[in-house]
Amino acid sequence: MNWFIDGWSIVASQTISVKDVAAHAGVSVGTVSNVLNRPERVSEPTLTRVQSSIRALGFVRNEAARHLRAGRSTTIGFVVLDVSNPFFTDVERGAERAAAAAGSSVLIANSGEQGERELAYLELFEEQRAQGVLISPATDVTEHLRRLRRHGIPTVFVDSPAPDAEFSSIQTNDIAGGELAVRHLISTGRRRIAFVGGPLSLHQIRDRLAGARMAVGDAVDEIEPIRVVETKSPTVDEGRRAGLELAALSESDRPDAVFAANDLLAIGVMQAVLLERRLRIPEDVALIGYDDIDWSASTVVPLSTVRQPSELIGETAARLLIEEATAAGEVTHQQLQFTPVLVARESTASK
Repeated sequence: MNWFIDGWSIVASQTISVKDVAAHAGVSVGTVSNVLNRPERVSEPTLTRVQSSIRALGFVRNEAARHLRAGRSTTIGFVVLDVSNPFFTDVERGAERAAAAAGSSVLIANSGEQGERELAYLELFEEQRAQGVLISPATDVTEHLRRLRRHGIPTVFVDSPAPDAEFSSIQTNDIAGGELAVRHLISTGRRRIAFVGGPLSLHQIRDRLAGARMAVGDAVDEIEPIRVVETKSPTVDEGRRAGLELAALSESDRPDAVFAANDLLAIGVMQAVLLERRLRIPEDVALIGYDDIDWSASTVVPLSTVRQPSELIGETAARLLIEEATAAGEVTHQQLQFTPVLVARESTASK
């Protein structure tokens, strides 16, 4: 069948079935099934003949249908907040490694921090009877995840706390991370610190801000209260906007340090401060980010940051999920936290 769209000819191929392969090879459907699933049961000449027919017809087995018939799947769904953020790319890489070791695969879905898209992907994974779901939630989807579990699809929260003990989770202690970042800034002589991050509806952002405020409250020297510049999203563009806002302040009112809620925001702030306002980092404004993505050490001024073990988070989350999905008896849910690590570079050098 040929389709014509905007002058382009598209050939729509007919779906080849197991019956077609059997007829072409002159064998039974059961024999073709054995070739696909239990080739050791088939004689060498028959195996060669069926495989030749498969190649000649271009037959591709329908894995999704096969798993649905078997009532199981080896596909793990992973719903992330922002697939363009290198942090989530690294987390997914770790999850893939653990999944591959267990004979599973990972299908990543980008919610874009939008609740409707998040729910749509969860419904899709439910319809496909995924082996399980990893999720870094943008909204409260607890009830939907409980429904998935009732249908035999376990869930593990990634880079996010579990809503209760009924779910497993793996994350970094973001309160400790925020505290670590601001304590470092204070130790380098900074006294007017701004926090750039958002939206504050994301628990990661809120926790990092809470930690930052704890560090100011515990400081021996007098430190001005944290100035908060909330962003619409944790992106480079939003960091640039916030950086321009801060850099435009008078010298007496301008912060002498910025803690950005992730490295993308910090890179945007750096662009605004250095290129747009011609201020110096760290002499005029010290800057620290969060995550330690690959770009952090390669920025114009190497960026100080708080490191979380992104690949290990993904790997651990996938292992937890597969353990729950394959457990024969009752499952013990685990809530695990990694301790963040300070990575000090030139962007926070002492005054």
